[in-house]
Amino acid sequence: MKLFSLAVITSLFCIHLYATQFSVTGTVVSDNQKMIGARYMGYVKRINFDIGDKVYREDTLFELESAEFDIMKNQADLALEQAQIMVDMYRERLDNIRREKRILRLKRGKDDTSELSLENLDITADNVSAGLEAARALVKNAAVKVKQMATISDYLEVKAPNDGIIVDKRIHVGDMIVPGMLAMVLVDLKHLEIEAQIAESDLLKVYKRQRVKVSIPSIKYETSGYIKSIVPGANPMAHTFKIRVKFRRNEELPIYPGMYAKIDIDYSDANDLFNEAKKHQAN
Repeated sequence: MKLFSLAVITSLFCIHLYATQFSVTGTVVSDNQKMIGARYMGYVKRINFDIGDKVYREDTLFELESAEFDIMKNQADLALEQAQIMVDMYRERLDNIRREKRILRLKRGKDDTSELSLENLDITADNVSAGLEAARALVKNAAVKVKQMATISDYLEVKAPNDGIIVDKRIHVGDMIVPGMLAMVLVDLKHLEIEAQIAESDLLKVYKRQRVKVSIPSIKYETSGYIKSIVPGANPMAHTFKIRVKFRRNEELPIYPGMYAKIDIDYSDANDLFNEAKKHQAN
């Protein structure tokens, strides 16, 4: 009789346990997926990585070449060089005028034309000084243009914005690429989550920050996590909702986006929260 009672109690406990728990299947996704494109038009000159390669932040993914950019860069460098030559010329001319003025001051009184020559040199010095300021302004503007060209030059080398793995590549050497065109897809493996669908009828069983159990059967990995977000599904007629689960990841295991995952959700505490909310609403 005692054994029968113990079996009944055990059965009732298991029924209660499974009655407050349900499972959903999901897929491992990355919370930091980057669509890599170019910010400048040009031809693909070199591709340094392929699909499946791991990259690190600031690695050069691919390089572009542009004849238009080369012409603009040469023009900017030439303009800066010419402006600097003009500055040097005006400085040298101004130094010569100052030396002539010193010599004329030493000869003052010995030659009646000294005063007139000094006045002429003063006028010339003012004109040369004005020309020097204008040349300096040209140098400043040309330097800004060269700096802009250097910025564009950085655009010709497309670098990785973060660590990750290349999961898609849509360019080849020699292809023309324009701004906005998708070239590569970079996935960050350090920020993985699990995405799953739940029915509308299960909304009362889940809540944000709820603790769950996570398993990835293909690598026999079990861990814990929590529900990060609950959002409506893309198709409102399906009456499903999407949940994102943040889980603890073992860095040594090969966990990649697209892997099958299982989520076990215990909603006994969710029922308690729901009943508590109904009491507050009734009061």
